[in-house]
Amino acid sequence: MLDYVKLILTKVSFNKALFEKELRKALHIVLPAELADFRSWCYQQFARVYRHVLKRVFGRFRDDFPVAGVG
Repeated sequence: MLDYVKLILTKVSFNKALFEKELRKALHIVLPAELADFRSWCYQQFARVYRHVLKRVFGRFRDDFPVAGVG
């Protein structure tokens, strides 16, 4: 499922509202064990454009899943 979620986010990354909606949905699909890797991937791929969206969506996971260079 992780690869599917990554594919969807890549395809909808042209639209901020759609990207955030799909990112929120992805958090319900991704397994807890994959969450840290998923968060890191999201920041690597989309932080340049959607850093504020990522911070808002992943904000509740900040202490549990730190990402180097993100803050």
